[in-house]
Amino acid sequence: MEIIGYAAAVLIGISLGLIGGGGSILTVPVLVYLFGIDAFLATEYSLFVVGISSLAGSFSYFKKGLVNFKTALVFGLPSVVSIFLTRIYLLPLIPEQVARIKDFTVNRNIFLLLIFAGLMILSSYKMIINNASAESLEDTTDKNNALLAAGQGSIVGVLTGLVGAGGGFMIIPALVSLLKIPMKMAIGTSLVIISLNSLIGFFSSVSTMNIEWSLLISITAIAVVGIMIGSQLSRKIDGKKLKPAFGWFILIMGIYIITKEIFL
Repeated sequence: MEIIGYAAAVLIGISLGLIGGGGSILTVPVLVYLFGIDAFLATEYSLFVVGISSLAGSFSYFKKGLVNFKTALVFGLPSVVSIFLTRIYLLPLIPEQVARIKDFTVNRNIFLLLIFAGLMILSSYKMIINNASAESLEDTTDKNNALLAAGQGSIVGVLTGLVGAGGGFMIIPALVSLLKIPMKMAIGTSLVIISLNSLIGFFSSVSTMNIEWSLLISITAIAVVGIMIGSQLSRKIDGKKLKPAFGWFILIMGIYIITKEIFL
């Protein structure tokens, strides 16, 4: 199972490098079901894996001039604040036993995985309909759109802090449709935002976790190799064309998690 897990880590990196998102949504299921890591701890591991992988992937886009740092700040600062508040104050409030329905107990792990599965289904929907596929070359931004983008950044921050997902599936459409960023630059900027969010989220609460560093670093290293492959493939393959297929895969994974945690 660990061998399959390392192969999946490569896929996580490739998807981040190729389409700027999506890979992080796979990280927690890979850590839980293939490496046998507790779901609560897996959200912490996920932040590190996704943060380092995205940071590595953003360098190739930076060298091509495809990172808009002003936009990263507009979107990223509200995200960072939300992540910090979520990891420090909201996450510890989730009890060990969240609910009990007859003989079925929803504990903290199941609760987090069900939230994650719902996020996967939402992510898959956005990838399948591909509503951000058209590039926009306008360089002007509306102030109201900038405020909407900042608000969406706050939402992404809460989700990242809660379940360890980078939120690329929400970030890229917001950058393209609200801030009029061309698709290639939106991907590069998204990677910077995801790395910033994830690493700040990880280091804000790492002192309270029992981290197995050797395992975490090995998974991260494999994911970084994947993101390098994905960045190279992005020169030859249009990531937008692969998004719907990847969306269907994530949809199936989301349904599987719900089925496994509730019915199996």
